[in-house]
Amino acid sequence: MTSATTEREGPRWGAHVPQIRSDVATMTALAVAADEAGVDNFWLMDHLIGPGAPRLDVLEGWTLLSALAAATSRVRLGLLVGCNPFRHPAVLAKMAATVDRISGGRLDLGIGWGSYEPELSAFGFDGKSRKERSEELGESLDIVKLMFAGEPFDYDGRHFRLRDAIGRPTPVQHRLPIHIGGGGRQLTMPLVARHADWWNCVASARERLAELAPLRGAARISAQYAVGLLGASADREAVTAWMAVHLPESGWGAPLIGTPDELVELLRAERGKGIEMFVLRFHDYRDPGVFRRFMTEVAAHVK
Repeated sequence: MTSATTEREGPRWGAHVPQIRSDVATMTALAVAADEAGVDNFWLMDHLIGPGAPRLDVLEGWTLLSALAAATSRVRLGLLVGCNPFRHPAVLAKMAATVDRISGGRLDLGIGWGSYEPELSAFGFDGKSRKERSEELGESLDIVKLMFAGEPFDYDGRHFRLRDAIGRPTPVQHRLPIHIGGGGRQLTMPLVARHADWWNCVASARERLAELAPLRGAARISAQYAVGLLGASADREAVTAWMAVHLPESGWGAPLIGTPDELVELLRAERGKGIEMFVLRFHDYRDPGVFRRFMTEVAAHVK
């Protein structure tokens, strides 16, 4: 088995590329472009409908990850974050182990307890309080870890009970990295401290990073940003206006918009807050060239 991640100096760079209004060929091309550009993590979303756009096509996340795992060779893959109510934890563990096998040990397991209420209600996953859903996530992570160990086990929880269960085959990775996303002091951060290798600070919680970071335990910090990378043909006002509509601050926090030099300074300042992985949603993420341009003109200069 291999280690979960390769240690190295400097931050890690993740691209968040939602599979909304897209197709398998397009998503595969984007993942391959990110892989070849040196992006560290390629993240999909985990939704049954597009948030705020329920009539648009949305490919299922885990199934798509399998295709991307077979098409790429280096970049790490995952959902940021997976919606725990959608899947029984034994099924989730089996899916994760399988994708890790397909990828040769490049899966990161992103997970959260579900926060998009209209979607949960539309598909019959409602009826439970936020506290109950956070409890379920804790039990799910207990079970996932037991499944990854590859030995028979029993589990008696409030929400899940398993008898003589086993997870075989196990993942390639000796410790498959767990990313828990959110920013709640009472329901999310205790789960982060107990289970996570990475705490994904959602954009809406970035302003509370200093307050929440001490609650994360040993988890490393990643954070989400909407990024407008300006070039010779990109108009600052037009990009700013587009992002205000499509990536509003209410969901993605204050955007980072600028030339490569400007973004280097902005990201250096964020790096100083203890962030070890930047998860970036580019305004022109459907352009495969944005990954190479960012990695060479921006990421290479953020130390």
